[in-house]
Formats: sequence, C-alpha cells, structure tokens
Amino acid sequence: MVAVLAAFIALAITLLAEALHWRRMHRIAHLAFGPEARPRMWVRVAPFVLAAAVAACVWGLTTLLLIEPKVHTSTKIAESELKHLVLVLDVSPSMRLVDAGPEGDISRQQQVHRLMNSFFERVQLPNYRTSVVAVYNGAKPVVIDTKDRQVVDNILDDLPLHLAFNIGKTDLFAGLGEAADIVADFPPRSTTLLLLSDGDTVPATGMPEMPKSVEHVVVVGVGDPVAGKFIDGRQSRQDASTLRQIAVRLGGVYHDGNQKHLSTSLIRSIAATDAVSTLEKLTLREFALIASATGAVAISVIPLLLHYFGSGWQPGVRYSNTVSRERKRVTSQKFNRHAPKAALQSKASPSVTSAPS
Repeated sequence: MVAVLAAFIALAITLLAEALHWRRMHRIAHLAFGPEARPRMWVRVAPFVLAAAVAACVWGLTTLLLIEPKVHTSTKIAESELKHLVLVLDVSPSMRLVDAGPEGDISRQQQVHRLMNSFFERVQLPNYRTSVVAVYNGAKPVVIDTKDRQVVDNILDDLPLHLAFNIGKTDLFAGLGEAADIVADFPPRSTTLLLLSDGDTVPATGMPEMPKSVEHVVVVGVGDPVAGKFIDGRQSRQDASTLRQIAVRLGGVYHDGNQKHLSTSLIRSIAATDAVSTLEKLTLREFALIASATGAVAISVIPLLLHYFGSGWQPGVRYSNTVSRERKRVTSQKFNRHAPKAALQSKASPSVTSAPS
C-alpha cells in the first residue's frame, strides 16, 4: 500500500511538472520548433510516458525497500520443484542371464544399469529423490528418497539383492504394491515410477492401484524378446506383451530397453513440469525489479529521443554543397584578381632593415 501511494504521488508530481514545462515551452514554440510552432506528434505522449516511468520506478524501488530480502542458494530446491523417482527393480536370477545390450553380451541387470545411467545424465538429478524397491518373490525397499546418485549406482551395479529373498517365482505386483505404499504420502503428480524387469511369470490379475502422487509410469523391458535363455527348467525371455499390458493398465508407457536407451522425448515428457509457467512463477520481488528497470530505462532514453527526434526544425543557416562550392569559387577568383597587385606592392615597398648603429 505504501509503495502504491508513493507511486501515485510521484505520478501526480511528474504530471504537474510536465504541465508547467509544456506551458513554458508553448511561449517559445516558434523558437524551439520553427515556423510550425509544434513538435512531432509522438512528443505529445512523451510527458505521460515519462510520468508513468517515474511512477513505475518509484513503486519498484519502494517495494524492494519494504519486502523481505531474498537469499539465493545454489543447493536449496523449492518444494514445488522436487520430484520423486521410484525404481521397481526386478532382482530375480533371470535378470542375470546374458542376452541384453546391442551385442547381446551383457546381463539384463547390467543393461538396466546402463539405462539408468543414461537417464540420470539427461535429467536434472538434483531435483529428484530416488527410491529403489527390489522385487523377486516378494518386495523389499532398498533405499527411500535418496539424493545420492552413488547409492543408487551401487544398487544397480550387480548388487546380489536376490540373496535377500527366498527362492521362488517373480512377483512384480508385490513390488508395485510396495512402491504404492512408499509414494502414498508424496505430493500429487510428483512421482515417476519405473518398472525394470524381463517380465516373465507375471500374473494376469491383481494389479495394485497407484496413488495420486504417481504422475508417470514407465515399464522398461530387458532381455531378448525372441530367443530365450534356459533357467530353472524353462526358457526365459522378455515377455514384451505382458509388460506392455502392465503399462497400459497403469496408464503408462512401455519401452523395450534391451538394446536402446530411453528416448529423449520420453525423458522430456517425464521431466517436464506442467505446474506453473514462467510468468506465474514471478513474485512481487520480480515485478518490482522489472518495474524499476523499465522505469529507469525510459527516464534515461526519453530525453535523448526528444532531443534528436522531437522536432523536424533545424535552427541555423544550412548551405547546400552547390552553394558552398560556388562561394568558394567566387572567393578564389577575388583572391586571384588581387594577388598580382598585392605582389607588386610587396615588390615596390622597400624592405625595412635596421641600419647598423
């Protein structure tokens, strides 16, 4: 309120000063603006623009004086910008089969490690808190909401988490249910859930329901989807159709990550923030800075524009180039006509020399 009042006072004073200035200029209009006795049309709005600029500058500076100073830190992240990433990681023995990668010479778990390294390198990792849920014939949370990438990297780097479970069949739904419990209290639409698995032995029913905090679900399949590997008396391959069905039922997308990294468009859609636009993020402090800067620039520029472009009248005598050349020619002829006489007078007059004493 104080800043607004100060701006109105500055506006009134500036308009009054401009009115007095305009009245005085009217008396000497012929001298200032030539025979037409008036400036160019745009000059008529200059006093109002100048008054508005002064008011904006006063409002901005007064606001900056009254509001609480803001301290910028490079490590602190606003709560609204914080995101959560939950990895439901299949750690069953089938994930150690070697049939993944572009050449098919690395294990499925190593391919998951490569995929997540690529993901972490292409997102703003400081904005993420990562949780990992290991799933085999049950589910166990390994780490919750960590910001240390090395911890996640160590978990993904061939850590034998399957030893923490009893031998049995893979139960991916147990991992999804554990992830849903972890993110239940997170802010709405703040979480991305990644299911990383080869997808075999997935039941057709019993899908857990994701809470409102989950915004994106990405199901990533690893392992050769065509040629299987023998394990536990059966052929294990990536069950792409089942994984795609899980993604559809969770409202997410499926990605075959056996050879390719996550696409850039997919990562952009995950990392995109649709909460607040840049304009909506501006606070009173930013508006005050903009008003002060804009007002100061206008106050500095308007006098220069008035001086150089305010009137078409150019006082003083102007000679064209033709007239100047003609005047020089006449002056040169006069000089040449008088030059011989001057030379004779110079020769006829004796030179004055001082006589020796």
